[in-house]
Amino acid sequence: MHSKSRPGRPGALRIAALAGAISLALSGVALAQSAAGASDVQFSQDAFNMYLESRIQKPAAQATAEEKDAVRDELTDLYLLAKQPRAKELRENPRLKAQLELQEHALLAQAVATDFLAKNPATDEEIQKVYSEQVALAPEKEFKARHILVETQSEAQDLIGKLDGGADFATLARENSTGPSGPNGGDLGWFAPNQMVAEFSGAVQALSDGAYTKAPVQTQFGWHVILREESRDATPPTLESVRDVIKQRVEQDKLQDYIEGLHGAN
Repeated sequence: MHSKSRPGRPGALRIAALAGAISLALSGVALAQSAAGASDVQFSQDAFNMYLESRIQKPAAQATAEEKDAVRDELTDLYLLAKQPRAKELRENPRLKAQLELQEHALLAQAVATDFLAKNPATDEEIQKVYSEQVALAPEKEFKARHILVETQSEAQDLIGKLDGGADFATLARENSTGPSGPNGGDLGWFAPNQMVAEFSGAVQALSDGAYTKAPVQTQFGWHVILREESRDATPPTLESVRDVIKQRVEQDKLQDYIEGLHGAN
């Protein structure tokens, strides 16, 4: 059985995705060491540290002398190549100009987004509000069920006839179900109604504990025979267990609202 996918808010996430795609694209390039012209190359300590950390995947302060020397040679080669007259000509290539433009804007956009979120973090009140809303919307019951999934309605109807005659549900599931839970006797474990497609959840909720469907249930996956084994009151997760997820959601919503406001101002 598959659960339903839940749509998100992708707008605010585009910035992070774009910036991540262009971060230090040359960090995996190992260039030959070049002594000639090295005295003409100058780069800032910040640039060196950033490139160093991208190459060794740890803080610059933890780099060994050998790692610093190797990375300094690589960075020198990069700067030497970028200073060549041919580099100036290539800079006018439309595709390269577009790439450089996108890189600059993506990095700046990511910096602005990071700065905005640092100055507008999710408050405890906002987190509590979203949590309370989600708890209020959560189903009151959870169910434990088994099912047998087959391709046709007639197959499902035949299985119901066997159940009416006293056949064991788990055995029929192991022998007939095409779903992934078939080898486990069709056992789906405990689930909330909103974790299943609507037709399946509706059928489960309409049953009593210990009862199975007297008519086949059709979903996008095929035809089901369902046994509702047990039910219980749903227990929502604690606030602390979902705080980080809610915090991220609140902050992404704030960023999305900020971006939408920028559209209106331009």
